[in-house]
Amino acid sequence: MTGDFFSVRDEVVLITGASGQLGVSYQKAFLERGAFVVGLDIVESSEINNLRGLYEETYMYITADVTSRASLQSALNNVVSVFGRPTVLINNAAIDSPPNAPAAETGPFETYPEESWDKVLDVNLKGTFLACQVFGSAMAAGSKGSVINVASIYGMVSPDQSIYDYRRVKGEAFYKPVAYSVSKSGILNLTRYLAVYWAKHNVRVNTLTIAGVLNGQDEEFLEAYSSRIPIGRMASSDQYDASLIFLASNASAYMTGSNLIVDGGWTAI
Repeated sequence: MTGDFFSVRDEVVLITGASGQLGVSYQKAFLERGAFVVGLDIVESSEINNLRGLYEETYMYITADVTSRASLQSALNNVVSVFGRPTVLINNAAIDSPPNAPAAETGPFETYPEESWDKVLDVNLKGTFLACQVFGSAMAAGSKGSVINVASIYGMVSPDQSIYDYRRVKGEAFYKPVAYSVSKSGILNLTRYLAVYWAKHNVRVNTLTIAGVLNGQDEEFLEAYSSRIPIGRMASSDQYDASLIFLASNASAYMTGSNLIVDGGWTAI
């Protein structure tokens, strides 16, 4: 192998969950390195216009619903007509119950709402499955591609509910909900399945497992969470970018079916 191992120049990169904090950071990382980038999300954020202005020739945003095969197929047709066949897919779209979610969603497991379970699994797991079907199959047809499924430490280990003791001391019945963990765990084996399934079509499929990201959380939470991480802090939003560049580039050409863990040491304990 010669040249720049980590080059992603001229790759056609699709990123779901494009309007979110991490999605924006991921898009910038690839655009700065000369890739053609397509952001996909159900809602367009203000950051999207900034990217359009900065990268008029190499960036496109498409409103798309990852839970709808028809929506994703329409997006693929649009991408192919403008940039050509996709070569990198980053399945980043996901939802979770935020700290200010309704009490029913963050209460005990025994009363976790069925509709919340369905919604989280629909976006996080079914959405990844459908995106792989639509975009991954296009890569396989072209005999080139890298699929990166973004998972979470909570897909590998159970959430540390003691982090939320400070809320329970205040009288809140707060627990990290079950559906997010289950959805992210499912992604790990979806990755392995597709890595083997598409290996002969030159499509690599890997998981990037990440930990928490700084995003204006309250100080009590930050202190409790950071005390659990050997490195001693949450990640900044750009600290997963390089891992994606690695997994998308020829630097990882012999890597498929793997789970790259970037978590500050959380799962090492």
